[in-house]
Amino acid sequence: MILFTSTGLLVLLSLSIPVGIVLFILAFGIDAFFSPFPLMRGLGQVVWSSSNSATLIAIPFFVLLGEILVRSGIARRTYSALEAWVSWMPGGLIHANIATATLFSATSGSSVATAATVASVAMPQAEKLGYNPKLFSGAIAAGGTLGIMIPPSINLIVYGFLTETSIPQLFLAGLIPGLCLALLFMVVTAIFCGLKPSLGGPGIKADWKRRITGLADLIPLLVLFGTIVGSIYAGWATPTEAAAVGVAMAFVISAAHRAITSEMLIQSLKSTVRTTAMIMLVVIGAYVLNFVLTASGVSRALQEFLQGLGVGALSTLLIIVLMYIVLGFFIETLSLMVATIPIVVPIIVQLGYDKVWFGILMIILVEMALITPPVGLNLYVVQGARKTGRFSDVMIGVIPYVIAMLIMVGLLILYPMIALWLPSIL
Repeated sequence: MILFTSTGLLVLLSLSIPVGIVLFILAFGIDAFFSPFPLMRGLGQVVWSSSNSATLIAIPFFVLLGEILVRSGIARRTYSALEAWVSWMPGGLIHANIATATLFSATSGSSVATAATVASVAMPQAEKLGYNPKLFSGAIAAGGTLGIMIPPSINLIVYGFLTETSIPQLFLAGLIPGLCLALLFMVVTAIFCGLKPSLGGPGIKADWKRRITGLADLIPLLVLFGTIVGSIYAGWATPTEAAAVGVAMAFVISAAHRAITSEMLIQSLKSTVRTTAMIMLVVIGAYVLNFVLTASGVSRALQEFLQGLGVGALSTLLIIVLMYIVLGFFIETLSLMVATIPIVVPIIVQLGYDKVWFGILMIILVEMALITPPVGLNLYVVQGARKTGRFSDVMIGVIPYVIAMLIMVGLLILYPMIALWLPSIL
């Protein structure tokens, strides 16, 4: 049964079948061949209960929030403001890429949207100033991954829903690791560019007048982030309500910059509908598969298999980490999460690990899937924004940042309080 599930998953995904459909096919197959009673009779109830949740309404709100900010040009002003503060370090504008991705992640909730936004703003500057295309492109792709770590995060909402974990706690737990990962990206950039200056470009010196005046362009995003996250932890709003407020504020900010047009709104809504439909099909499919796996005993069989190996909790955890790293080469981020959560999370809980902590560890592992070929979406997004050069340049450029992510995984395993300290005090 375990072999059927894992082999079926890999074969169906390799055939380029949409992951939501794959999850339903696996559920039907397990029910037909291994279940002692017809589980699909409860399909309607499972689908209804999984989709009838106020928590999931936050997903289209956060997607729409990111779309409005992307299409209104706010990211361009943010990049210019941050450039004045961080581009003096070894690596120059590469640090501005990471800093902009970090700040934009705090409002968009999407890695692909973050990477696409920063790439569209930064690439013209890179070509103009003669930056090394490999490291510059790699930094944008890696910085974009922060979109699913720093709250608000669509992936954390999905994880919290599927594992019945507090989403506000997950948001809190992701904040410090997300900022630490951004700092690691900047440290790695400074080290590589310090050792080999040709990897970076000319540092841009800005006077204090430009730095101070540029802060005005950062205020809207900071206020937006503070309102969304602050209202959740103050108990004034649920994540869904905070997301709705965020959309309204993004609309007001865009209107203040005279960036609201009928065409922009239509494109934002169309993109939101497409993205939300894709996410919801995957989430509902994962919920159905979770139900079938639990009822048919696959999860229990896998737990017994791992226990039979005679390895300790840490060794089992490292096996799971290695599994995510390998699968990340072949499976897209959200697909990787929803396909493995029903199997892996019960094992993690039985081993005595915290679900909130593991959610953050899993996010970092699936972040690597965004920047590892052949299915790393951020790599294709950045290459598309470049419009010239070889795809292999982007693949090589992300290697230092993959190393940084592996370091962060090790730190989280050694020091779980990096993720759990903030939720514990709030």
